[in-house]
Amino acid sequence: MKSTYERKIIGYECDIYGHLNNANYLHVFEEARTKALNDIGLSISGLLDKNLHMYITEINIKYMKGVPLDRIVTVTTEIIVKNRLRSIWHQEMYDQNGNLCSIADVHGVFARDGKPVRIPQELLGNFGLE
Repeated sequence: MKSTYERKIIGYECDIYGHLNNANYLHVFEEARTKALNDIGLSISGLLDKNLHMYITEINIKYMKGVPLDRIVTVTTEIIVKNRLRSIWHQEMYDQNGNLCSIADVHGVFARDGKPVRIPQELLGNFGLE
């Protein structure tokens, strides 16, 4: 399932050139992944209630086109690799004209008490793993 998230870039997120600062791409991608989790019926607080965490182990971001102040961006998020222990999330950020601005591939592992763990049976359906 592909999730879509949209928001406006605001002043404090921009660098001295008036574009979204490279570090703030991480924030926008994180917001979009949080929405994607909600879209599949999970929330961060719901995972925490089950003492289940999703730790990021690797993030690869390709910056292709700057995003200026006050622009609307749309981020698509899709889990492209998933199993009971880990996942890879593919994200694409587009500007309001439909130009591809950035691509992120985010690798994560499920964890409990700081150690990798398989997700519980009752959550398999949320991730399309039955």
